[in-house]
Amino acid sequence: MELQKLNVKLFVESPDAVPLTDFIEIFHSWIQATDGVYHDVADYSHMQAGPGIVLVGHDANVSIDESDNRRGLLYSRKSALNGSNQERLRSVVRASLENFRKLASEPKLNGKFKLLGSEAVIAFNDRLNWPNTDESFAGVSSEIRHLARTLFSDAEISLEREADRRNRFAVRIKASLCLAVDELLVRLNNN
Repeated sequence: MELQKLNVKLFVESPDAVPLTDFIEIFHSWIQATDGVYHDVADYSHMQAGPGIVLVGHDANVSIDESDNRRGLLYSRKSALNGSNQERLRSVVRASLENFRKLASEPKLNGKFKLLGSEAVIAFNDRLNWPNTDESFAGVSSEIRHLARTLFSDAEISLEREADRRNRFAVRIKASLCLAVDELLVRLNNN
C-alpha cells in the first residue's frame, strides 16, 4: 500500500524553554520570506495539549504541536509524494529535520529550541487506507524499522503503535542513541 499524507513529530529537549506564542512571529517571518509556500499562521496556544502554533502551507503544514502534552515540531505533508514508500518516509523525515534545524537557528530562540534526538512519531493521516490496527502496523513496520536503522545504526530501537484505536494510526520510534539534528540529516542523506 502506498504511503501518503505522512506526519512526523520531532520532540524538543526542554518544552518550556520557549513560550509557545514566540513561534507566531517567527512563522510570520517565514511567510514573508517565501513566495507562496506558506499562507497563514493559526494560533491554538489557548488549547491545552492542542495543535499549538500552525504554519499553513500549500504542500505541508509545520507546527509547534503540543498534543499528548509533549511539545515538538510536527511536519504534516498534504500533497502527494513520488517514489517508493522508503523514499516517501525519508522525504518527510528530512523535511521535518530541516524545519527543526531552521527553527533551532532562529536568533530569537537563543539556542533554546533543541531536538530530543532519540524519539519521533510517524503518523498516517489516512484512516481509510491506514486504520489504527495491528494489520496496518505489520504492513509498515519493516519500512519504518529500515528508516530507524538508517538514522540510528546499531542503537537499540523500538517501534510502538498508537494504542488507542480512536486515534490516527501512528508509530513511535525510540532509540537508545540521542543524536543532534545535523547528525540525523547526515545519516539520512548519506544512506
